[in-house]
Amino acid sequence: MGQAWGFGRYGGPEVQEFFDRPDPAPGRGEVLIRVAAAGVNPLDHLLRSGLVDGLDGGRPFPRVLGMEAAGTVLARGEDVSGLEVGDAVFGFALTGGGTYAETTVLSAPHTARIPEGLSPTVAATLPVAGTTAVDALDQLGLPAGATVLVNGVGGGVGLAVARLAIGRELRVVGTGSTAKREYAEAIGVRFIDYTAEDVAAAARELVPGGFDGIVDLVGGTSLRTVAPLARHPREVIAVGDVTVPDLGGRLVERRIDRENLERSARLALDGVLAPVVTAVHPLSDAPAALATVETGHAPGKVVIEVV
Repeated sequence: MGQAWGFGRYGGPEVQEFFDRPDPAPGRGEVLIRVAAAGVNPLDHLLRSGLVDGLDGGRPFPRVLGMEAAGTVLARGEDVSGLEVGDAVFGFALTGGGTYAETTVLSAPHTARIPEGLSPTVAATLPVAGTTAVDALDQLGLPAGATVLVNGVGGGVGLAVARLAIGRELRVVGTGSTAKREYAEAIGVRFIDYTAEDVAAAARELVPGGFDGIVDLVGGTSLRTVAPLARHPREVIAVGDVTVPDLGGRLVERRIDRENLERSARLALDGVLAPVVTAVHPLSDAPAALATVETGHAPGKVVIEVV
């Protein structure tokens, strides 16, 4: 038996609970891991609230929270290749196993070995934030010297996009709340505080000719405010707002396979995609970790360390 943090029904934080569960058995194409660290993401509380379908694997309640983790392989299911018992790995729990737990199952095609020199805490942040950053910037394909606006730069994904963009020698402007300024400016972002200034006016002052690309992490009204700042509507990439094609832009094309995970890990190891981890909590403090992210104002990446 191992401890896990999850929810007994759909709802708000009041439905969350600690509970014990047997080690899940890895199914076909899965590996059982002992979790060392789990990344915390906005998707976690959206799943708990019942607002996202299709990612629970049809598992009964109580369900374990979390979508990404790093740890050590304890067992393999059928049809698993490239991963062995004892390997240090990181990846996605795509069949509802959750990651806020002592042990869990990851989808083997969406799991990779952790390269030597990369900590599990850092590796646990890469499946969501790291691969999203790579995908968005690959999709834009901007040359060195181009300008990119990261709308919502202060969170885990936003800072990853900004750091990778700067590594590609792009000029980066980012929007965020006051609390995010120091984290963004520390990595070289020209920061626009949406709580204190007119975003469109400030952006036009910084980049009068318009942006070569925009990566939007906010959506809604904010996306509609910044989209006209692009030189061409097609160069607006939205990570979460599926209505972006209505504006002429594109939804990010996600690649969550092992190859992209390995690529993100190499970039992190080289310091090009080093995540900004601003809070690390033990599993016993998982409620506080998720609460921080659920506010929508958590800077950088929040991680739960399990063992």
